[in-house]
Amino acid sequence: MSFILWFTGLSGAGKSTLAQSVSKALRERGVTRLEVLDGDEVRTHISAGLGFSREDRRTNILRIGYVARLLARNGTVAITAAISPYTEDRDEVRAASTAPFVEVFAAASLDAVAERDVKGLYKKAFAGEITNFTGVSDPYEAPSKAEIVVDTGVETVAESTQKILRGLEALGLIAAPRATSEARP
Repeated sequence: MSFILWFTGLSGAGKSTLAQSVSKALRERGVTRLEVLDGDEVRTHISAGLGFSREDRRTNILRIGYVARLLARNGTVAITAAISPYTEDRDEVRAASTAPFVEVFAAASLDAVAERDVKGLYKKAFAGEITNFTGVSDPYEAPSKAEIVVDTGVETVAESTQKILRGLEALGLIAAPRATSEARP
C-alpha cells in the first residue's frame, strides 16, 4: 500500500534523520517501493532559485506535495522531510492527495533545536544575520491534527522511529512485525 508520510517541524528538529530512519525500518520490513523527498535536496534540484518568502515557501511545499502524490499514485511510499511551516499549505497538500496522508510532527522546542544547531543557523538568525528564518523571524504553525507526534527534543531517534512505525501500524498502513519463535530442541 502506498501513502505519503509528511514530516514537519522546525529546522533541526530531526525530520531528515527520522525520514531516513523510518525509510530504513520500512525497507527492513519489506517495503521496497519507497522514496524520501528531503527538503534541502528538493530545494537544490526542483526548487532551485526559490527564496524564503511566504510565496516561495508555499511554491516549494506544493511542488514537494505534487511529487509525493505522483509517487504514491504509482504505488510508492513517499516520505517527505521539509519544514513546511504553514498549516494552509500542508492542508492543501493533504486535500489534494488521493493516497493516505500521514502528518508527522517532529516537535522540539526552539531552545532544543537552537542548542543542537550544528550549522550555526539559529545563532545567525537570533543575531539578525539571517532573515525569514522559521521559528525566529518567520512563523512556524505547529500542526493541530497531525496523525503522529514525536518529541524529538526528548526522544531518541530509535524511540521516535518506533513511535512512527506503531502509528503506521495503527492506521493500517503497514503490518506489525511477525513475532519470531525460536525452535525448541
